[in-house]
Amino acid sequence: MTCASTRIRGFSATRTEDAEAMAQNPAPKPERMRPLPNLIFASRWLQLPLYLGLILAQAVYVFHFWVELVHLIEAAFGSQHALDILIKSIGYKPEAGMAVTGLNETIIMLVVLGLIDVVMISNLLIMVIVGGYETFVSRLNLEGHPDQPEWLDHVNASVLKVKLGTAIIGISSIHLLKTFINAANYDEKTLLWQTVIHVAFLASAMAIAAADRILHPAGHAKDAH
Repeated sequence: MTCASTRIRGFSATRTEDAEAMAQNPAPKPERMRPLPNLIFASRWLQLPLYLGLILAQAVYVFHFWVELVHLIEAAFGSQHALDILIKSIGYKPEAGMAVTGLNETIIMLVVLGLIDVVMISNLLIMVIVGGYETFVSRLNLEGHPDQPEWLDHVNASVLKVKLGTAIIGISSIHLLKTFINAANYDEKTLLWQTVIHVAFLASAMAIAAADRILHPAGHAKDAH
């Protein structure tokens, strides 16, 4: 018991000494920036309207998502008008001489892939808005927030590029899948070029990831985190 009391007194004395030392030697105040460097640094706030514009674009995508979903539900309950709107929006063309009088598996799949495409683009917008603002404009101070994105803990310009490249590959994959499902309405040249473009996106993302791995080896990245 005596030893425990001695330890507690010693710990309290140490904390008191540390507090006195900090009071005697306060942290140095940051130097005041000169007018020109301050103006140049403050110019980062010019990006704020861009991110606010992306938030509005996000709202447009949300509205588009719900419009398509409502049309899909109405078509499922037999609305021919909603079905015609869906067929026109997805570019679906039935076989010659056949009229589409109800939903079929191909139409449902194309509409659902379109909804997934909207969600993935929305995710891309969130990464650009949140990650870009945090990296290039100002700190969001989300430390300790229960909804803080896990990837935001170690985001920087290099990590953001890799994540954006991966998201673009996912979006391109959805578009390519939609094209292959509806391949009868496209010529071979269009199918070939969409495949080539998707492969180019994939190669670009791999090159960015490889360059990031070379510039920031795994050991250094682990130490930094």
